[in-house]
Amino acid sequence: MNPRHKPARPRIRAARRAAALTVVLLAAAVATGCGSGSGTPRSDVPPGTAPEHFRHPGVVVGGAQLAAVRRHVAAGQEPWKSAYEAMSAGAYAARDYTPHPARTVACASNAGTDACVAEREDAIAAYTQALMWSVSGDAAYARRSVAIMDAWSERVKEHTRDDADLQTAWAGSTWARAAEIAHAGYPAWPGPRVQRFKWMLRKAYLPEVTSKLPDYNGNWELAMTDATMSVAVFLEDRALYEEAVRRYRARVPAYFYPASDGALPKPPPGGTVKSADQLATYWFGQRTYRDGVGQETCRNFLHIGYSLAATAHIAETAWHQGLDLYREEADRLTAALEFHARYQLGATAPRWLCGGQVKRTMGPDVEAALNHLRGRMHRSLPQTEKLAERQRPAGTDDLFVAWETLTHAGNPTPV
Repeated sequence: MNPRHKPARPRIRAARRAAALTVVLLAAAVATGCGSGSGTPRSDVPPGTAPEHFRHPGVVVGGAQLAAVRRHVAAGQEPWKSAYEAMSAGAYAARDYTPHPARTVACASNAGTDACVAEREDAIAAYTQALMWSVSGDAAYARRSVAIMDAWSERVKEHTRDDADLQTAWAGSTWARAAEIAHAGYPAWPGPRVQRFKWMLRKAYLPEVTSKLPDYNGNWELAMTDATMSVAVFLEDRALYEEAVRRYRARVPAYFYPASDGALPKPPPGGTVKSADQLATYWFGQRTYRDGVGQETCRNFLHIGYSLAATAHIAETAWHQGLDLYREEADRLTAALEFHARYQLGATAPRWLCGGQVKRTMGPDVEAALNHLRGRMHRSLPQTEKLAERQRPAGTDDLFVAWETLTHAGNPTPV
């Protein structure tokens, strides 16, 4: 898998990583009151963008949603019953799940060390165990979730090679979801280990996920923004939260196209892709732009699915923190979901779309967005609903999407 648009040069990557770490550490000082401003948002951020007090759990899944899941499963209601049974029967929910932490996670394009897969799987296992504990009440699952996170926070130091940004995005967003549930309701997670886990996220993940990659395919920066937003909430870091909001507002409009944008899609923010020909190349040869088409539509629906899921995760987390990013891009997201769901379900692609050939490889990526747009905003998304029902119970892509039928199907609970 090579989700990038162009390779990063090693020297530039090293310099960028060092600069990003400096920014992250300065942000940490501000967020904890150790620098000037004591956490006050910067002047270029509208007042109130970051919450005064973060809500926990509040990364993708909120407390009211988890309570609703418990009620549905206890009552044997579908699709939650089947989703919970599928989750509990899988390897990620094993009571003896053993993590495999590494000091250095080196992930090359289309390859990498065993640690790359182990890290993603262990993060999903930590999240799965946290969900198992939340639904069942069995503290053994909470202990296992915490043990997995402790094992990694004790060991991991760095991520290297070409796919470090994407690797940290996928794993980092999942770690934050697991930590949110555990830390919010499991008091037996010792404070020093919680702090060690927080420092792991700051030092081994944030320098990568806060990097700028404007000319890469948009699924990278969307996944990285998902991780930044998720980690910011867990760390209660207002500066990082506001940076994630800025990045969402810049990247989402450059990825999904509605006709209201004009004759051409918006260029990626801060990049070199600007002309009509450059945009067509960046959009994998697509030159006809209709409502809902995405930057990677003509690449494959797998990466479109990643982007839909990451966009929904960012907006869902912000919504739990009192900011409605969904509403800002509701028309754009509705069009994108319906467009891709239609062809994923088997509709014939017209000649103007990818030369009449689309790769229908979307994963379990629509539940969270559908839950908000249909369940909370009462929008009509018939194709997306049909696709979600066909995929249920949606499991995990083994990267960063997991068990969203269980957590988000028909679950439009308030904050």
